[in-house]
Amino acid sequence: MGRRNWTFAGSQRGADRAAIMLTMITTCRLNEVDPKAWLADVLARIADLPASRLHELLPWEWKLLRQTDQPSDQQAA
Repeated sequence: MGRRNWTFAGSQRGADRAAIMLTMITTCRLNEVDPKAWLADVLARIADLPASRLHELLPWEWKLLRQTDQPSDQQAA
């Protein structure tokens, strides 16, 4: 996204929030995580998760937890 796109954010807070979301989506992609699946799971789990376990919701940790939850025959697929 270029500088001109940020003019449509509406405010500085809007631009900051957009930048945070774009950073998280890009982080998901770099870690080969589906951004939609990750965000849906995070939004569903974050309210009930204790603060000491919030690190589990980071894309790279989330991916590792998903891989260990799958049976070994599904990991190869």
